[in-house]
Amino acid sequence: MTLKARQTVGVPSEYATKWMMSMDDVATVPLSPARKAVVMTLIMITTIMVILDTTIANVALPHMQAALGATPDTISWVLTSYILASAVATPMTGWLAGRLGRKGLFGAAVIGFTASSALCGVSATLPMMVFARVLQGVFGAFIMPLTQAFLYDMNNKAEQVRAITIWGMGVMLAPIAGPILGGYLTESYNWRWVFFINVPIGIAAAFGIMSLMPHFPSFRRGFDKAGFLILLVTLAALQLLLDRGTQEDWFNSPEILIEAGLSVGGFWVLINHLRNSPNAILPAGLFRDRNFVVSLLLVFMVGAIMTAGSTLLAPMLQSLFNYPVFTAGVLVGPRGLGMLMSMMCVGRLIRLVDTRVVILVGMALTAGSLWMMTSFSLNMGQNLILWSGLVQGIGMGLVSMPMNLMSVSTLSTSLRTEGAALYSLCRSVGGSVAIAITSALLAHNLQINHAEIGAALRLPFLTSGLVEGLGAQSAILLAYANAEVTRQAMMIAYINDYWLMMWVTILLMPMVLLMRTVRPDKGEPIHVSE
Repeated sequence: MTLKARQTVGVPSEYATKWMMSMDDVATVPLSPARKAVVMTLIMITTIMVILDTTIANVALPHMQAALGATPDTISWVLTSYILASAVATPMTGWLAGRLGRKGLFGAAVIGFTASSALCGVSATLPMMVFARVLQGVFGAFIMPLTQAFLYDMNNKAEQVRAITIWGMGVMLAPIAGPILGGYLTESYNWRWVFFINVPIGIAAAFGIMSLMPHFPSFRRGFDKAGFLILLVTLAALQLLLDRGTQEDWFNSPEILIEAGLSVGGFWVLINHLRNSPNAILPAGLFRDRNFVVSLLLVFMVGAIMTAGSTLLAPMLQSLFNYPVFTAGVLVGPRGLGMLMSMMCVGRLIRLVDTRVVILVGMALTAGSLWMMTSFSLNMGQNLILWSGLVQGIGMGLVSMPMNLMSVSTLSTSLRTEGAALYSLCRSVGGSVAIAITSALLAHNLQINHAEIGAALRLPFLTSGLVEGLGAQSAILLAYANAEVTRQAMMIAYINDYWLMMWVTILLMPMVLLMRTVRPDKGEPIHVSE
């Protein structure tokens, strides 16, 4: 194979021949131990910074709403604009990396993300904030898949498990640390520091990237304008459907029907476009890898359950148990501790046990933790919250890192950036879908449970004559009774969501057996077996 067969961008000449001759293997960028440690630190800092911003702003929304003059409906765009922009921009990562080089794109993304964070912090109106969050989402979309691909290219096959374990810790721990840090900054300083905190970190990371980050191989390919437009319409329609469904009474609204039609139709057109276009925005080679395809399906569903579980818990603790924002964030902390514990062991574990067994055990623990959460009650203490969170964190850690390993490690180097981008996209979209579904079910079940509990209480109240005997005080009694009925109905609605997520997790477990195991033996390359 000659160097003219494929073009590379940002590749030092002394490595070009090696990379081109081993494109179907893992291309290793040789680094000294000290420089590799610094680069790994830069990768972790940027990864954590980006993922924190998906959750850190949640607890600050009420303060932002007042400062920006927004309504409860419109303030949600601060969150959804970030998700939508990230989802749309993610598939462009491979094409831009081919034009700018992966190091160049990574540095530009970090600088852009830092600048847009500063713009979020100084925003005085809601449109300005939404615009800044769109920019944040676009630049953040490039960082995640690039960091994952870098880890494979700068580590030998035998070292990839340790590298992806460290990366996975940041991916999984950052969303849990977000509400805690966001609550602390909002209560102690100002909601604007939720965004300003990124600025010094981003500046330091950008300087380190430009100074110490090596060049990585990048492969030029054309830009699929039609595919990108189809993907843009599909994802935008889906996100609008999910964001506005509850407000517009779902499929009783013409707007929601149109958005549903555009998302379903767009997805169908996209599939046919990917099959027939020679230069599709997502290379067809990605979908010939069985591990990668199954990983996409699993991360869409399992990642959705993980995201929905963490999203539901903090509001429940604040609204039903009246915990302060910071205390609620701390009670979510054992999830992070559990993930840290399992991720410290999982790298060694998958050298001894079939990787699929590790994932199945993790999913079983996740389902078990959700079963524990179905025992939540308004009279419980903190122990059940802490223990269920710890078990769930251990299970999520056992699932996350092996899934990351099995999804991308079997792809060729030329497909790795696009593969990591699509994997991140599926995880994000799955989380959005899960949040929308569980939130809609929560609201629906709240109404049903409230009506049923209220009907059961109404007859005793009327037959006893208690209300009539209180005279003017009857309105106060009825208000207290209604508030308690609402609390009980909301608790049942949360429990119903936890039951649903538990059964979905159990039903997904057989899918793991469709994958080929990836077992890294100590000191030897990763090998794949049936």
